[in-house]
Amino acid sequence: MANTQNPQGNHDPAGSTQMFRAFVDEAPQAQRQASAPAGPRIGLIVGVVVAVAIVAAVAWLALK
Repeated sequence: MANTQNPQGNHDPAGSTQMFRAFVDEAPQAQRQASAPAGPRIGLIVGVVVAVAIVAAVAWLALK
């Protein structure tokens, strides 16, 4: 009787491991992409606040 589930020479023991690693490597990237838009938005807000503070400081020094 032949073994039809794992024929000799066709079984790749690393195949399932490689597919699992590819799946695990893709999962964190999906989470990073979801949280990525918040980073530039926060940087933009901080930049605008710093710019307003600098303009206010220069105006205050000019009027003093």
